[in-house]
Amino acid sequence: MGPGRIQGRMYTLCGTLLLAGILYLNINSHNTISISIPIPWLQPKMGFVCTNVTHFFINADDGDCNKSSSASSLYLNGWNSYWLLGASATGKKDKVSKMLRRGREMGMMVCRTWAFSDGGPNALQISPGRFNEKVFQDLDYVIYEARRNGVRLILSLVNNLSALGGKPMYVKWANVSGVNVSDSGSDPFFRDPTIKRYYRDYVKAIITRRNRYSGVKYSDEPAIFAWELINEPRCDSNTSAPFLQTWIVEMSSFVKSLDKKHLVTVGLEGFYGPKTPKSLMANPGDWAASVGSDFIQNSATQDIDFASVHAYPDSWIPNARLEKKAKYLKKWVDFHISDSEQALKKPVLFTEIGSTHDSSNLLIKTIYDKIYESAQKEQAGAGAFIWQLMVEGMQEYRDEFSLVVNDRDNTNAFKLMIQQSCRLQYMFRKGKANTSSSVLGC
Repeated sequence: MGPGRIQGRMYTLCGTLLLAGILYLNINSHNTISISIPIPWLQPKMGFVCTNVTHFFINADDGDCNKSSSASSLYLNGWNSYWLLGASATGKKDKVSKMLRRGREMGMMVCRTWAFSDGGPNALQISPGRFNEKVFQDLDYVIYEARRNGVRLILSLVNNLSALGGKPMYVKWANVSGVNVSDSGSDPFFRDPTIKRYYRDYVKAIITRRNRYSGVKYSDEPAIFAWELINEPRCDSNTSAPFLQTWIVEMSSFVKSLDKKHLVTVGLEGFYGPKTPKSLMANPGDWAASVGSDFIQNSATQDIDFASVHAYPDSWIPNARLEKKAKYLKKWVDFHISDSEQALKKPVLFTEIGSTHDSSNLLIKTIYDKIYESAQKEQAGAGAFIWQLMVEGMQEYRDEFSLVVNDRDNTNAFKLMIQQSCRLQYMFRKGKANTSSSVLGC
């Protein structure tokens, strides 16, 4: 054998060993070692989620929702872990992996989490248009791990409140730059041109980002279920409601101009406003009609693909007895499913369902039964997302509604989550959309 052939075989052997090493580091998804060599073809195959009137379905992996699909309607069981980016950015990537893996084991297909951190320590967006590349790579990791664990993400792009920056930080940035806007009066976040430009620049940076772990652009990533414009938008008064509606129209259109493969939702709590008087009785109190949002008007926006609703009976009607809270929750869900079915003709997800430990089992069961009933009737109520799930070691993000995975005090709540995953999957087990493997207890 000549020296050239020997040298060639050595190159082949070295290349094979190098590839084997890269495969080892990538396939062992719970290994804490991270690499920056993108290998897109190692990512699990996933289709993009699309809508067909009031239903979700999974289409081919090219993201063209206009193509016909034989997949069955998709009804979801999901959860919130808003802290995934924070955990990744503070060196706790193992907690990210553990939570995503555990959620999938429980049959929950979608996780809602924050894709923002504005100002402050370990911020993703340091100031308008300036980003912390390390933290951006931490978001890359969250998305990469989600796909490796077979989980899709609803990514929220800004907070209405000040937690992790939010609207107040955008207003502060504008004031510092000399724009002279005020945080009172008519909600400058939704009306001021400079602040709206800040937001558009941020959204563009997110959507056009190329993941350092996978090499896939966010706009081409099927593990992203949808973009959420803002978490729980509220105005300081109903006089600002037109500014919010205009903002939703403008920003949803802007997102679609950058990314036609992914769904877009608003991030509403679901309150009804004065423009829909017949539904006002579903609100938890008169105050809910005065926060400037309106479930039907806001969700009917052309570029909004599905409606989103939150539910916090323990907070909204705190003095009511548990049975009354459950009765109220049924009415709240019924109204939104009916309006989504008949008025909006879009699917609706209850993307935050929060309850304290004392009431969690009854309230969780109440909404799960309503979603199951909707699925049986093939109606618009497409899923519910628990607020929120955590793993041990992330206590700094804990609130009164948190459920800690493997916490023995919450065994019954976790059984309910698994049972909901199982019965939704069994109902559609013949369709590819809802099949799942390794669901505990199914």
